[in-house]
Amino acid sequence: MEAQKIVEAMMAKDEFSKWLGIEVLSVKSGYAKIQMTVRNEMCNGFGIAHGGISFSLADSAFAFASNSRGRHAVSTEVSISHLAAINTGDILIAESKEINVGNRIAVYSITITNQKDELVAHFKGNVFRKSQEWE
Repeated sequence: MEAQKIVEAMMAKDEFSKWLGIEVLSVKSGYAKIQMTVRNEMCNGFGIAHGGISFSLADSAFAFASNSRGRHAVSTEVSISHLAAINTGDILIAESKEINVGNRIAVYSITITNQKDELVAHFKGNVFRKSQEWE
């Protein structure tokens, strides 16, 4: 199955990514670029976006990119560095790039920028590539 069709199938069942308001901008084998707009209900007591919002956006981009090769992929390890505050109304773009892919393990780097093209977070993730394929 081609990358775009896989991501469409994933999004069809992904209620959380839909709640986030994620829009898929670009997908190809080993790559995904998505965006969303930060809403008031996504902010914490400091008046900035909860860290889970940027994490979740990056995690969705990571999932789309790592599954786009046709095999089911599940995360085994992830980390995020928050580099700047994210505010209500910010438009966030997450871009997931494959760093290394093997038969069983693959590594991805995901950057999150805002509408001013400022880097606001960096996410790194590893996946286990199952033998099960997308149909």
